Amino acid sequence: MIDFEPVYSHRSTVYNLPGFEPSRVDGSYLKELGVRVEPSAETLDALQRGSEVFERRFREHLLIPRQRFSLESIDPAAVSPEIHNYTGRCPTLTYEINPVRGCTVGCQYCLVSDGVHEQELVAYENYHLYVRRLLEEHNGEGSPNARHYYYFSPKTEAFQEATLYTGIAHRILREFIEHFRRCPHSNARLFIASKAGARHLQIADGGETILDLFARLKGRMQFNTSVSIMPEAFRDILEPYAAPLGERLEAVRQCSARGVAADSALVQPIITPWLTQEHIGSFFDSLKDAGIINYKPEFLTACVENLSMLGQYLGWFDKNLERQLYEDYLMPSNESHRKQRARIAPDKARSRQCLEALMEYTGRLGMSVSVCYWVRKQLGIEETLIPLINRNGFQCLGYQSKLFGDV
Repeated sequence: MIDFEPVYSHRSTVYNLPGFEPSRVDGSYLKELGVRVEPSAETLDALQRGSEVFERRFREHLLIPRQRFSLESIDPAAVSPEIHNYTGRCPTLTYEINPVRGCTVGCQYCLVSDGVHEQELVAYENYHLYVRRLLEEHNGEGSPNARHYYYFSPKTEAFQEATLYTGIAHRILREFIEHFRRCPHSNARLFIASKAGARHLQIADGGETILDLFARLKGRMQFNTSVSIMPEAFRDILEPYAAPLGERLEAVRQCSARGVAADSALVQPIITPWLTQEHIGSFFDSLKDAGIINYKPEFLTACVENLSMLGQYLGWFDKNLERQLYEDYLMPSNESHRKQRARIAPDKARSRQCLEALMEYTGRLGMSVSVCYWVRKQLGIEETLIPLINRNGFQCLGYQSKLFGDV
């Protein structure tokens, strides 16, 4: 087992918030808070169950991942390729690259683990050999050489300590560099969505930093920063080992300065009660200043059990925001508004209202918007409002179709 110091950490953690104590979230709690909707009995049971689990994990200090990992090897020939297609209607064939089991960033809303970080982190030190095989099979000489994206990494943070300090991330990037040297006409493209900050990109292996390797892949890769709209203090709590927002935007600037496509952002999660005009303006002005011209908005989705924990964190910051959060999610008419693994999204009318508010402001900044098929279907969004491929060439998750040169 390898222990390490995180590249970034925050002064406030879930364990040292002044005056914070977990509560039992039930009907009485919601009424005392002033919640104006009446959740179903099933939803109330899930909230109570989630708050009880939260209290136990809080007492036992199991909420934040330990900063340690172990190394294992894989059999590159035995790994089955995973296609990134949550909705069944994703427009782009995308293979996943997941060199780590678990994640040390510790997002309390994690889409993969619902915020549970109790498992031991395992990094696969020879994962680059699987990437080599995947590239050869699908984009190598003699293959159909179809247009493919490779998503590094949808199930974990691509540039966390376990991949950076070991050189795993560097070796994966070098496989793409070597692939393009051998197959200069390959239609493989690398898509990276990451919370990495500028300091992550400066970590070197064999004399080359991540940013150096990015520069060797320019024209063949896309770096999407992943950022969230929420109070800064709340972000520090929910993302205990992630880079601060300013550091992520500095990573964007550094990529752009080296010629790397980095002008689209994954804006996730969006906390709907925080979406005032003032907060929308300050957030997207900062993205615009960093050179972002496109974004893919994703509202917070969470299983009901996890929502009781997230609500209490938000309540430590502002009880009124906690009340609004429950009202946006827990009305009985919204129970069917669920994404994969039963994660509930905000009320559809509220979601549409918030999305239109975002688009109204960012449209004035010249930004385009990408929205996935599931959200389009749920909210009744027509292509006349948000084109599948927008004027800047982005689609779906924010894939840049112009990287293929024929769009």
